[in-house]
Amino acid sequence: MNFTLHQLRVFMIIVENQSITKASEELHMTQPAVSIQLKNLQDQFDIALTEIIGRKLYVTDFGKEVYQIADRILKEVSSINYHTQNYKGMLSGKLKISVASTGKYVMPYYLKDFLKENPNIDLVMDVTNKTKVVKSLEHNEVDFSLVSVLPETLEIEQEILLPNNLFLTAPVDAKFKMTKQLNKKVFDNIPLIYREEGSGTRVTMQRYFQKANIVPHVKLELTSTEAVKQAVMAGLGFSIQSLLSIKTELKQKEIKIIPVKGLPLTEYWRLIWLKQKKMSEVGKAFLNFIKKNKQTIYKNNFSWIEDYKA
Repeated sequence: MNFTLHQLRVFMIIVENQSITKASEELHMTQPAVSIQLKNLQDQFDIALTEIIGRKLYVTDFGKEVYQIADRILKEVSSINYHTQNYKGMLSGKLKISVASTGKYVMPYYLKDFLKENPNIDLVMDVTNKTKVVKSLEHNEVDFSLVSVLPETLEIEQEILLPNNLFLTAPVDAKFKMTKQLNKKVFDNIPLIYREEGSGTRVTMQRYFQKANIVPHVKLELTSTEAVKQAVMAGLGFSIQSLLSIKTELKQKEIKIIPVKGLPLTEYWRLIWLKQKKMSEVGKAFLNFIKKNKQTIYKNNFSWIEDYKA
């Protein structure tokens, strides 16, 4: 057999996408080039790796086994490369982080200088909702997670990074008879936009409404922070949103904050990891970097949030 690492990588991407077209997009290769790599790999075996039925690509049982072996091979090759760099005195390896969706406005600022100082580290960052973030941590698929609502079922360690303040937001043309602060009755008459089940923001909103004995009028459920912002800007309703996620919209006067007694709701963005986690050298280095630099990072990038008070 004479297959190459490149052929194995292309094959893995095809399997993961169940499509040559999607694989070509991910690999930034033409479809014919991807097909040629698949054919060259297939020529090494007497048993089919894939099959086409009704113009749809399916992976055979044998192909699935080859995929698993290829995955192990490529991980070992990466490990060799990382160890080579480490022997040269350069910190090298993968850093895997799962981030609750609104955390995408936070995590890059805590990564930027660390990655700049350590250019041989490969970052894998998955931005998703709280439920999936916790699941990836529970299954030990990541080194760290960034959350604003702590998981209740896991034994974890944490490093608090900054406050996550959530305000009632409205389209700019929304009219209220404003006093200094509205009371909770404001929620009796406004349509609310919720995040989907599994969202940390939704959990925080629900806790607030339950504690305040408020029955919210939920008009929409949307699956991303960006979708919620667009819906509020379009006048489809109101929502309780993280201040960090609406910085640009506030500056451009596309969204406004409605002062309500009891708001903002305050959680904290926390970097968490499993208590029993055996950290890699990369993980240890990143945690040390965070502990040493988190106050400076906050001051340089997030001190503006202090301008927005209850």
